[in-house]
Amino acid sequence: MYRKQFYLPSEDGFVQAVIRNYTKEDFDELIAIQSESFPPPFPPELWWNKEQLTEHVTRFPQGALCVEINGTLAGSMTGLIVELDRYDTHHTWAEITDNGYIRNHNQNGNTLYVVDICIRPSFRKLKLGKHLMQAMYDVVLHLNLERLAGGGRMPGYHTVASQLTPEQYLQRVVTGTLYDPVITFLLHCGRTPVGIAQNYLEDEESQNYGVIMEWRNPFLPTKN
Repeated sequence: MYRKQFYLPSEDGFVQAVIRNYTKEDFDELIAIQSESFPPPFPPELWWNKEQLTEHVTRFPQGALCVEINGTLAGSMTGLIVELDRYDTHHTWAEITDNGYIRNHNQNGNTLYVVDICIRPSFRKLKLGKHLMQAMYDVVLHLNLERLAGGGRMPGYHTVASQLTPEQYLQRVVTGTLYDPVITFLLHCGRTPVGIAQNYLEDEESQNYGVIMEWRNPFLPTKN
């Protein structure tokens, strides 16, 4: 199982951080984090529920990670293993993650696919999302998988959708002409775009598009 302890700079010196696998004892706090991160009018039924979380820790506990700051749960990240062609963008979030239940987890697959990443608002200045992403890269290496992949929202797209295609918008984010809160963050985490998925999720800001982005295992040969 995974456990990494380190210190992060804060306004008052350094704080102790621990990234570890989450367990059933964390469920109530994980749901509370979702409620803080996605308050109304976000539908509460779309927060994690205990049935989903039980599937995570039962089917693929290595992909169920959380981060603590000075003993307080501050965020989580979840993944599953799937068999996925590198350039496959013809899927939705619901299809590839089994609506977040990961009952389609395939231990013989080639890709660690990101289901969700969520950081408590009061802890977001610590850049915990980037540290959780790095921890998932560790899981890719430990399990000798080909890559990590996942779809990213592009919440800034709706502001320019009448002038730019999704591909044009992505290119401008990559070149730094435009900033997108999610895609820019993923680029800073070392992720590389491989394509645009239509109807990836119901998201008015992204116009229902998602950017499929990957991180390749550097110890394995690159496949074209």
